[in-house]
Parts: sequence; structure tokens; C-alpha cells
Amino acid sequence: MAAVTVALLGGESSGKTTLGVALAQHLNALGITTTLVPEHLRAWCEREGRAPLAQEQAGIAQEQTRWIEAAANSGAQVVVVDTTALVVSAYSELVFNDTSLHAPALAQQRRIRLTLLMGLDFPWQADGLFREGPAARAAIDAVLRRELHAAGIAFQTVYGSPAERLQHALRAVGVQLGRFLVAGDPMLETGSGRWTCENCSDPECERRLFSGLLGSGSSQHSLGSS
Repeated sequence: MAAVTVALLGGESSGKTTLGVALAQHLNALGITTTLVPEHLRAWCEREGRAPLAQEQAGIAQEQTRWIEAAANSGAQVVVVDTTALVVSAYSELVFNDTSLHAPALAQQRRIRLTLLMGLDFPWQADGLFREGPAARAAIDAVLRRELHAAGIAFQTVYGSPAERLQHALRAVGVQLGRFLVAGDPMLETGSGRWTCENCSDPECERRLFSGLLGSGSSQHSLGSS
């Protein structure tokens, strides 16, 4: 993909859209041409007034990928993606016991430059439409982590308030662009970029890791270079 693609993954009400809008607005304000790709599944449900059936999932995942690839080749420097086909495939597994969409979704996910997984500390909110609850969100999170780890796809998990999440995302994007987007960014100074916790995938552990990175630029966890 021509642009730096940034995928935001997570279940319902995990803060993907909030972070995506803020990140795209901030990058554009810095003069970095950025496009935000919305979640096709959400648009589909709102248009149809219902959740998709099992046989409709593949088409929704394919359309999400098509939107991403079109945006990535549109001339933008950065493309922020409010979910990918991997989230659709995770729902297919949990709702329909169908794992057939994982392989193509992971193939597309490997082409994404930076994957950010939303932490589960974001307050869950009902939307009056299709959201099922915190348990469903946690189940999607578990499938996403399992599939990303199994496929060897590096990711970062972001926690905190919307402002804190934006700062984490800006640091990660700055590594990909090779420039400072946050003053005194230790991750850029040490050359460390995407990371995945090889030990536990525990939220509190990951939160402490981010705090350590912001304070010292080092960690006992395995850090993957960009």
C-alpha cells in the first residue's frame, strides 16, 4: 500500500471511531494528508436496520478491504482505518461459529503498516441499535489477540482517556513516518516501533509497559523494530 495505513481494531464501543476521528484531524492539522476509512459493517447495519446474516459476512469483509485499499492508493500520506476485515471475521466466529473468514482477513491485515488494538478500559455505551454488551466486546478482543498472535502480526494496545489514546497513537504513527509528532518521543529516539507482549497480554501489564516507554523508552517486553 502506498500510504502508511493505521488499523484500529476492537469490539463494539471500544473507542475505535473516537480515536480514528481525533487522529485523522490531528494529522491533517500537522500538514500530513490523512484519510479516515469508516467501518463498513456499521454503515451496513444502519442502512439495513439489522445485523448481517452469516452468508452476508464475507461480502461485508471484502467491501471493508476494498475501501481500505482504495484509500491507501488515493495519494494520502496516512490512512486511518476504523476497523478491518479481521473484526468482521471475529464476529463471524463468535456469532456464527464460522472461522473461514480469518485467513483472507489476516492476509489483508499483514499489509497494514500499523495495528492498534483498543484497550477494554474505554467505557462501554449502548447505542440503542446493535451493541450487545461488555461481554461481547471482551470476546471479540480475545479472538483478535489470538489471531494476531498466531499469525505473528505485531500490534500495540492503547489505553486511557481519549487524549491519552491520541498521544499513544501519534507516537506510533511518528515511528512509521520517521518524524516527531509528540515532543521528546522516546519510542522514536530508541528506534522501537510496533510491539506485542509475548508474555501475558494482560491489560494492566500493557498499561505499565506504555507508562515505562513514555518515561524511559525501554521495557522488559519484546519490542519489534519498525
